[in-house]
Amino acid sequence: MFSDSLRIAASALVVRVVSAILALFVVLAFPPPADAPAQATMWGNPSPFWDTFVRHDSGWYVDIARRGYNVSDAVAGGRSNIAFAPVYPLLMRYVGRLFGRSQGLTYLAGILVAWMSFVAAMVALYFLAALDLPRRRAERAVLLAAIFPFAFFFGAVYTESTFLLFTVLAFYAFRTRRWAAGGVCAAIAGATRVTGILMWPALAWIAWRSLQQPSDAAPAGTPASSRDRLAAAAALVVATLGFAAYCVWVYAQTGNPLLWATALTRWGTGYRPGGAPWSAPLALAVALATHPYVFLTSSPMAIYDTLYGVTALLFVAATPFVWWRFGAGYGLFMALNLYVPLSSGAFEGLGRYCSVLFPCFIWLATLRGRWLATALVVVFAMFYTLGLAMFATARPLF
Repeated sequence: MFSDSLRIAASALVVRVVSAILALFVVLAFPPPADAPAQATMWGNPSPFWDTFVRHDSGWYVDIARRGYNVSDAVAGGRSNIAFAPVYPLLMRYVGRLFGRSQGLTYLAGILVAWMSFVAAMVALYFLAALDLPRRRAERAVLLAAIFPFAFFFGAVYTESTFLLFTVLAFYAFRTRRWAAGGVCAAIAGATRVTGILMWPALAWIAWRSLQQPSDAAPAGTPASSRDRLAAAAALVVATLGFAAYCVWVYAQTGNPLLWATALTRWGTGYRPGGAPWSAPLALAVALATHPYVFLTSSPMAIYDTLYGVTALLFVAATPFVWWRFGAGYGLFMALNLYVPLSSGAFEGLGRYCSVLFPCFIWLATLRGRWLATALVVVFAMFYTLGLAMFATARPLF
């Protein structure tokens, strides 16, 4: 077990180092365009290496880490950093203070947290996948998650790696009846990204199904004890507390517990879940099927919407197979986390939202055939390189 953990951790760290070097080469060869939106620099002066970690939303996290939340902008009807949940920027703040309080050191702390979370998440994913798969296929699931086309977000100053870590730990703990640990990890995930609350139905299903089976220490046919049922119920309550605590804090500051959700609608084209989840994917599919070249050249965002939209469609198509192969727990987790962004009518962010849908990578690892496994790795690696190059050169890949 220790040797497996060490090997997975070392491999994950190598992925991050190689990605950082590749991003540097990309920026040196293809500098960001002059008309690209101004990006924060890590150390105050442009750096072709360090600045590749701090694109786009990274500035919001360092702002929270250094100055805290600013609710006045949200109350006034503008953009506000309350759209971002607190766990990751707080980790940035306190890790950064081990070195100093400058902006660059806070960014550096964000990179360290992201990298350490990614390494730990890959180890945790290996052990979670190993509950259902042989060792080699569990390793394949980890590889596919690490080189998924949008997995470069795991190495940037973004929440993805931290969220994935606590999400996978929560599912592993619930599946192995470590109720207290599962509730705490789910609560932390919910306070890392507010969409973490969407794992609750999946965890509830897993808990219910688990309690229908005897524990490993009990004789066959022995029902779960009252104590075990109470512990599972308590874990499910605790799992909601990260999300609930953030809503309570926002309410105390603004009088509206869901103002963070309103703040999310003030970015870009607007993030407004609740519409028909098939509208945008259907329009994209029709455009690509009828006049792909015209569509891809008609708008600067068409290529990015296509990358995100096709990725989301593939994950939607995989969801029934995940459900059938691993049960409703994993299927619900994927379905709910796809429904919310797709129902907004915008594709922005869907690549990184899919990057944390770990059941899909576990399912892909079950597919048989050496040629298929090789093809998946090759295609993932190709599009990972493309996505990393776009992100590193400040293209609008959020």
